[in-house]
Order: sequence, then C-alpha cells, then structure tokens
Amino acid sequence: MKNPLVVITGFMGSGKSTVAQALALRLDLEMIDLDGQILKQEARSAKQIIEEDGEPAFREIETGVLRDVLHNNAAGVIALGGGAWTIPGNRALVRSAGGISVWLDAPFNLCWQRIVTSDDGRPLAPNKQAARGRYIERRAAYATADLHVAATANKSGDVLALEIVKALADR
Repeated sequence: MKNPLVVITGFMGSGKSTVAQALALRLDLEMIDLDGQILKQEARSAKQIIEEDGEPAFREIETGVLRDVLHNNAAGVIALGGGAWTIPGNRALVRSAGGISVWLDAPFNLCWQRIVTSDDGRPLAPNKQAARGRYIERRAAYATADLHVAATANKSGDVLALEIVKALADR
C-alpha cells in the first residue's frame, strides 16, 4: 500500500492522537491532529470555539480544516476530533480523498477515565451521563469506518498501530 491516507476516529479519550502518532511512525508518514490544525488556524482551541461560538460553529470550522488538510496532504495519518466522523459530509470528504477510516472502539468507562484525568476541558462531556449519551449516540457513525479496532486499557498506542498496519496489509 503506497502512500496511504489513514484517518483515525473514535470517541473522546479513545486514544486517537496517540495511536495516529504511533501509526505515522510505523508507516513513515506525517501525522496531523485535526484539533491541533484548528488551533493553528483559528488561534483558539476546540474547547474555546465551542464555548464561545457553540458546537455548530465549531463543526463548520472543523469541516473546513479537514477539507484543507485532505486537499494539501495526499498521504498521511489524520487524527480526527471525536465528533468529526459523525458529520456525513466529513465522512464523504475522507472517502473522496481515498482515505481509509479506522474506528478506535474503546469501552465507555476507559474513555471516561481518560476524559476526567486529562488536562483538557471537554465541553461536550460536562458529566458522565452527558458523555455516555454522546458515546452511545455516536457509535452508529463510528461503525461506518472501514476498519474497526478494539482499543482496550491493556493495549498501548503502538500495539494498536501494529494492529492497524496488519489490517491495512490485509485490505
């Protein structure tokens, strides 16, 4: 598989950025964190944009940045934000760019543990009940990804990256 474009999706706290970095190293590709690109472009974090302008405004910015990243980077590994894949237009953008989507399917309790112990505030997960509702709501969209990888607490980012490399080779 020459110059693949791999897009990592999953719920907040599933390990998308960590796995994308490990995968990019294994494939010798550039890794782009979509939330990091948004911060660069907007000079505000996803959290700030959501809190100041609302989630719909953030989703518009996110889609624009994804479009730019896909247009300007023919190959690489992209870590999406947790909600990016839930937008049908974003899924269409990835597919039209020839991207292979990978769902990191982590159990809710693992995601929640990571959410509450991270330094980033998560405005879309203000409490466990709201986070669980969003987790359940998003699973159907995540399930449309090309590859499904079970992300558990005992699997490191590198182990998950290796599973993805093997799955890509089997495609």
